[in-house]
Amino acid sequence: MPEYMSGITLLVQTPGSEIDEILQNGGYMLLCALGSMAASIATGYFAAKVAASLAQKLRSRMFCKVMGFYNEELGHFSTASLITRSTNDITQVQMLVAMGLQIITKTPIMMVWGITKIIRKQWQWSLTVAAAVLMISLVILLVAILVLPRFKIIQALTDDLNRVARENLTGIRVIRAYNAEKFQQGKFEQVNASLTDTNLFANRVTALLMPIMTLVTSGISLAIYWIGAYLLDGAGAGGMERLDIFSDMVVFSQYAMQVIMAFAMMTVLFVMLPRVMVSVHRINEVLDTEVKIKSGTQDGRTTERTTGRATERTASVEFRHVSFRYPGAGEDVLHDISFTVHAGETVAFIGATGSGKSTLANLLPRYYDVTEGEILIDGIRVSDYEIHTLREKIGYVSQKAVLFSGSVASNVAMGKRDATEEEVGRALSVSQSEEFVSRMAGGVSGEIAQGGVNVSGGQRQRLSIARAVCKNPEIYIFDDSFSALDYKTDRLLRQELERCAKDATKLIVAQRIGTIRHADNIIVLADGKIAGMGTHAGLLESCLIYQEIARSQMSEEELHHG
Repeated sequence: MPEYMSGITLLVQTPGSEIDEILQNGGYMLLCALGSMAASIATGYFAAKVAASLAQKLRSRMFCKVMGFYNEELGHFSTASLITRSTNDITQVQMLVAMGLQIITKTPIMMVWGITKIIRKQWQWSLTVAAAVLMISLVILLVAILVLPRFKIIQALTDDLNRVARENLTGIRVIRAYNAEKFQQGKFEQVNASLTDTNLFANRVTALLMPIMTLVTSGISLAIYWIGAYLLDGAGAGGMERLDIFSDMVVFSQYAMQVIMAFAMMTVLFVMLPRVMVSVHRINEVLDTEVKIKSGTQDGRTTERTTGRATERTASVEFRHVSFRYPGAGEDVLHDISFTVHAGETVAFIGATGSGKSTLANLLPRYYDVTEGEILIDGIRVSDYEIHTLREKIGYVSQKAVLFSGSVASNVAMGKRDATEEEVGRALSVSQSEEFVSRMAGGVSGEIAQGGVNVSGGQRQRLSIARAVCKNPEIYIFDDSFSALDYKTDRLLRQELERCAKDATKLIVAQRIGTIRHADNIIVLADGKIAGMGTHAGLLESCLIYQEIARSQMSEEELHHG
């Protein structure tokens, strides 16, 4: 051999060797590995896509369902709980689907392939594998029994954590004003500690699965080789029989590990499953909640009549012996309320706190349904109207002024998405908002922060009123919507409102006599009953409760001559 080839081992195929067969089988194995990798990538891609799409649809369904809830349904779920169910719970489901689809796709193939390879081997080895699988199944069952109740508690504690955090963020000014940071921090730490302790218990129990799986896999390897040694010891003196047992033992140990590892992958799914089942139950609680208030079929077109070239809108309101009781309450909060408001008239409600004024106002747009009696608009019961049609007739200004993140224009035009700049400007002018809006950076395009925190309470009320004015409804409901306004702004706003909405029917809930004294009809409520009804002058003579309210707010000269 030449010197330059010294130290080089040459691979030479001799007549009795099988190198070609080895290379061929090796090529098949390489192709199989590459195919498995491509299949794994495709499985991961499609599993993630399916999981994300499912989560998207669940969030959309949850949002639409909650938007269809009324006060009674919302009373069953806290705001914090609904947020948790729409985010955390759906995320749990998404993670399970993303991982579960991959596991469910891979593990059956691995298990079936492994079992078919070892099924005809020694029964002692098969019994060992079956015992290992049974042991793992019992451990998983025990873990599920221990942690499933804890996962239910974890989701409830997550609701509490969100609630406390939301309260602190919403009321941060009050907390600072009263130096209550440590007290609120204590409340948060208490809930946080409970959530942490519960999570630790659940995670510690589930963490036992992996060491147990390692113990089982190591134990089954030891058992296979121990049984193999026993079989080898009992085999005959023939070399071929011992060689067959030895080769079967090596093959069985490899495929047994494949079966056990496939089963180990399934344990990951079972670890996640208890918590996800809790989340699924919480999601279904929302989706399966039945909305008590059903939409009618009346489209409302019968409430318009044509006179000459114009269409005249009508909007008379009538309460007939209306009584109302909150769901689960022991007694009625409104008793036998009857009155009529003709189209274009203004009726006002006044009374002590808790007398039922806001409750009465909430019955007209069907935030609740009456317990007894009926409410009619233009002679048609509100329950017969299609919900969208009913709400289109009403411009509602709530007791608490609510603004949404966006611009001034987007908030004002919420009730009329196609409103022009002139209509938005008119609404701002009527609500006495034009001056402070013009001083904002960007004017009507100026930014409104979430909740309207960058404007004052009075400005929020005026923008809420502008939103109702821009809608140009047939019926206005003002639920104590002038309380944050000074007397001058209150008076100017009502004058403009009377001028631009003289044909609309107006229902005003108020605490100040000055706001309602010029109403066509004033209804005095006491303990949910009508204690008096009439004009300002008439009630001063006939209603003792109205007299007391008036004298507490106005001088004698203002009462009779203001």
